[in-house]
Amino acid sequence: MVKSPIIQIGNVKIGGDLTPVVQAMTNTQTSNVAETVAQILELAESGAKIVRITVNDLEAARAVPEIVNKVRKDSDVPIVGDFHFNGNVLLKKVPECAKALDKYRINPGNANDDNFAEMVEIAVKNEKPVRIGVNSGSVDKIVLNEMMAKFAGKKNSDEILVEAMIESVLNSAKLAEDLGLAKNQIVLSAKISDVPNLIKIYENLGKSGYALHLGLTEAGGGDSGVIQSSVALGILLNKGIGNTFRVSITPRQDESRTKEVQVAQDILQSLGLKNFRPKIVSCPGCGRTDSDLFQAMAKEISDEIETRAKNWPKGSENLKIAIMGCVVNGPGESEHADIGISLPGKMEKPIAPVIANGKKLCELKGDDLAGQFMEVLEDYVKTNFT
Repeated sequence: MVKSPIIQIGNVKIGGDLTPVVQAMTNTQTSNVAETVAQILELAESGAKIVRITVNDLEAARAVPEIVNKVRKDSDVPIVGDFHFNGNVLLKKVPECAKALDKYRINPGNANDDNFAEMVEIAVKNEKPVRIGVNSGSVDKIVLNEMMAKFAGKKNSDEILVEAMIESVLNSAKLAEDLGLAKNQIVLSAKISDVPNLIKIYENLGKSGYALHLGLTEAGGGDSGVIQSSVALGILLNKGIGNTFRVSITPRQDESRTKEVQVAQDILQSLGLKNFRPKIVSCPGCGRTDSDLFQAMAKEISDEIETRAKNWPKGSENLKIAIMGCVVNGPGESEHADIGISLPGKMEKPIAPVIANGKKLCELKGDDLAGQFMEVLEDYVKTNFT
């Protein structure tokens, strides 16, 4: 893959050999300043390094400067404006909006060439980077029709769509450069909801030398959305493709919008690209384990670690902690972890050995094994990360 230039987005840099940056997007009405500010701060606090907001009408555009000013009291997270059909009108009518944002997101397929050109010219004037995005549902119709005519009977509709998306976004990038936008101000994205096709698109764009924003669009919600996004983005990131990305899952009604940030962080951590929290290794349980005890304790310990780790010293995010259910793999896995506990399985003595740094540290007994282990773990953290 061809390295992209480094791009400055507010206080955040992406591109080159830098670790891919996690983005998120609000789902509030941007004109509701209080709700939008609150969600931006919530997403930033959860780990989003860039947050995008919809700018779809004059009320939203006029709210942007106030939103940015209020956010800046607590956070320097870059704020990106998402523009579509009327972006050129909004940016011209509300120049304060154009100045306040750290980056613009433009989909040329939802704007004709003149409107797109006006938005790029405003970005050049304000020295703002731009993400040029193409989605399968809003690809340039002229390019798509030309591709359909060119490959009729030679390629299927999916193959033609992939070709059209690639050509469309590269054409728009070329036009943006012709209008004065530098290559280190351009980020490309080409999102589709089909995993294999998304991979094909970005493998091609990875040769372009532009910075790339990854995302599986319309992935859905629940386990399905998480799994599809993780597979698609994990494969691409593992190939070294992508400089910034968003996990676009539909949150359940009882889920926080920060779910997409956590999943994105988990993808990076699972690939060994960046650690955000201690890694917990636990077995699935089997006929050897005392399932009720093991499942309850594994959950209790995992939940406690998730809560407490937020206040642990720097470096503790690299910890590997094992929570195992019997003597088969428990001691071995604990030896490979920084610290681990091997719970007693069925027919085993009611003791739980704790192994730290490859050596037995102690044995725990009694009813409150989870609480005892957390005390041992806290002491381990204080000893090793102060």
